[in-house]
Amino acid sequence: MSNISHWLDDEAYAKARGQASLQIGEILSVFNLYGLGVLIPGAQEEILEIMEDFSVRTRGDKDQPIRLKSRRNPRRE
Repeated sequence: MSNISHWLDDEAYAKARGQASLQIGEILSVFNLYGLGVLIPGAQEEILEIMEDFSVRTRGDKDQPIRLKSRRNPRRE
């Protein structure tokens, strides 16, 4: 993550992140129907990280990459 800080105090930031996580989880809950519910928490975390990278980029750090942090199959160069 970039060194640009978020604009909220830590408590408000944690609350907003928790609310976003719950909403993402609700969207992804459809995958429970297919027996893929075990993958939802990891997907939620990855989506939140991408959202945070996007937020940092749009606040002025134009060099902030927007990418997955834990790629299972790294791209071959």
